[in-house]
Amino acid sequence: MTKLSILDYLNKLIKREITDGMHTHMQYPTPISKTLGIQIVEAGLGTATVQINATKEKHSNQQGTIHGGLLCELADAAIGTAHSTVIQEGETFTSVELKVNFYRPVFEDILTATASPLHSGKNLSHYQCDIFRSDGKKAAMITSTVMTLRGDEAKVR
Repeated sequence: MTKLSILDYLNKLIKREITDGMHTHMQYPTPISKTLGIQIVEAGLGTATVQINATKEKHSNQQGTIHGGLLCELADAAIGTAHSTVIQEGETFTSVELKVNFYRPVFEDILTATASPLHSGKNLSHYQCDIFRSDGKKAAMITSTVMTLRGDEAKVR
């Protein structure tokens, strides 16, 4: 068994180099990402880019556009992935705030969400995530506050 850092694991996952003996202390890909079809396409220290092929059949609302909640989840996945690369084993984290601005409607499309830190603190970090349509136009911008949990707080998660 080979235990890897989150960042090393994610980069091997992206390159499809994960073997049966490789693992990390967090679960990737996450069950929600598998369910929705979210793929990690890039990971750096404190940054991440994820994509989804959003379809009318799976992800639309009653008006036929892609549901705004899916964009929120896509951003949360990118932000969570980004933050997971900077925490230590034995630490966990949770979103304490998420704010979204929708700029354009999304129809069937491949969406790309890129998250990066605006401020990285000891306990609270702030991220921005931009979601782009395949035509390069920004569909939404999300900001989030993430709290890192340590010690007993991290154990109950």
